[in-house]
Amino acid sequence: MREPADLLIEPRWLLPMSPAGAVLEGHALAVLGGRITALGTVAELRARIEPREHLQRPQHALLPGLVNAHTRASLTLLRAAVPYGVTCPTDRQSRLEQVAGADFVRDGVRLAIAEMLRAGITCFADISPHPEEAARVASAAQMRAAIGLPVGDGAAGTPEHATAQLAKAERLWDEYRADPRLSLFFAPVNPDGLSDATLTRVRRVADELDARLALSLAAQPGHEGTQVRDSAAPPPGGLAGRLASRLAALGLLRPGSAAIATAAPEATDVAVIARHGAALIVCPQSSLRSGGAHVPLLEGQRTGLGTDSPAQAGAFDLLGEARTAALLSGCSAAQALCLATLGGATALGLQAQIGSLEHGKVADLTCIEVDTLAIHCCASIEDAILFGATRTDVSDVWCSGRAAVQAHRLLAFDAEELAAIPARWAGRLKMGAAA
Repeated sequence: MREPADLLIEPRWLLPMSPAGAVLEGHALAVLGGRITALGTVAELRARIEPREHLQRPQHALLPGLVNAHTRASLTLLRAAVPYGVTCPTDRQSRLEQVAGADFVRDGVRLAIAEMLRAGITCFADISPHPEEAARVASAAQMRAAIGLPVGDGAAGTPEHATAQLAKAERLWDEYRADPRLSLFFAPVNPDGLSDATLTRVRRVADELDARLALSLAAQPGHEGTQVRDSAAPPPGGLAGRLASRLAALGLLRPGSAAIATAAPEATDVAVIARHGAALIVCPQSSLRSGGAHVPLLEGQRTGLGTDSPAQAGAFDLLGEARTAALLSGCSAAQALCLATLGGATALGLQAQIGSLEHGKVADLTCIEVDTLAIHCCASIEDAILFGATRTDVSDVWCSGRAAVQAHRLLAFDAEELAAIPARWAGRLKMGAAA
């Protein structure tokens, strides 16, 4: 008697990501109960598996779902605020997000999730001022998400502001601690401008909850490390390495935490991160816009990719980020695809669940149609995917074995409803930007 399965997928190529660089042809993958239950040759699995659905993709590659390790999903709505959109400065993005409120986050994240799914992204890490809204939207869409819990000092540096945010974070932690698709992490707002006391409080609460930390390496204008710091003087050599060293000294950069570099990180920062066992999340296209051109690769798959704010980078395009990373770092196409899958999963602490195609892992999957000409013109299937395919070539996406995109058609959302969201916000955002 054959084993039951919900789904049997037969692609032309199967890229498991573990072991690194492996490419399997003539292989298939079976899914049952939202998890991968078998990988093997087509002949073996056809003889052994009795699937409810049997899908053949003869010109396609099957990969783990792409992992967007850093974004601010709700800011996709800023594209409606022409002419601010892509050129909108970071400080104005933050002001608009704060003024617009919870409904801005709710609508923006819905729009972003639809776009990410169509681009093959099955997991994202998000930071917004209303994490409860982002969490609810992701949960309703049945998409995997890591939601940042913002904590920062008040306008006057008052500890009461951080206290209120920590209390809210703990309530959300209790609400979603049992959700298999949602994970929460602490995201101190502008760590460069926070007091040591606030950062230490965040670390202590994170320790109590066994929560992860994600910390931006961006130094904010006007903070030269002397206004709010109450720890030892910065190391010699200027600002390079100062923030990373301070965070490490306070116990925030460590295994289980991640540093976010939306601009090219300094070599001294990278050395501190690597030495303390933290992960690094880089946003290559955003870095290019900031004038940087460097993508460090940490050992142990501890470098992941993010798209940053869609108002800054322009699109939720992780294939584009991986392509840019390969061009900047000189890594192979296989390594770049690993950054977009297992690297991102590792940076978010989710490598035991997603990021590679292995027995028992969650069936977050992406299928990419590969152009015949690209196959013949490229040295490997990884090159054909990275340099010959785009996000529009994503044909099928599954989240926990559930189809979210099928034959290029988005199943999870109503297209007409989504199309109405930007128009509804355009006028409000323009008025907010003008104010």
